[in-house]
Amino acid sequence: MTTSDHTQPMHSDDIEAALLALNDETGEWTIVGQTLENRYQFSDFVTAFGFMTQVALVAERMNHHPEWSNVYKTVDIQLTTHEIGTITGLDFELAREISAIAARFAD
Repeated sequence: MTTSDHTQPMHSDDIEAALLALNDETGEWTIVGQTLENRYQFSDFVTAFGFMTQVALVAERMNHHPEWSNVYKTVDIQLTTHEIGTITGLDFELAREISAIAARFAD
């Protein structure tokens, strides 16, 4: 997939294949409507906030930002490419980065 392909709409079969590959690597992502979603639970608020800070740095570098919410030690994340209103390869790329960050905070 080239860089420009990362922001193109994906066919539903490609989304399903990418989701299977992502979950083989990282776990619990789901598709809800036109978003890629996950929920992370941490030991406390400070850990959850630290996770969000690290994700924010990656998202800013990628210029692709999640929709998310934080309540105490829970972080809910929704990814979609707003410019086209659906999931793209960029969402899956950010999801992999987020999952890698979460794994570091789980230890």
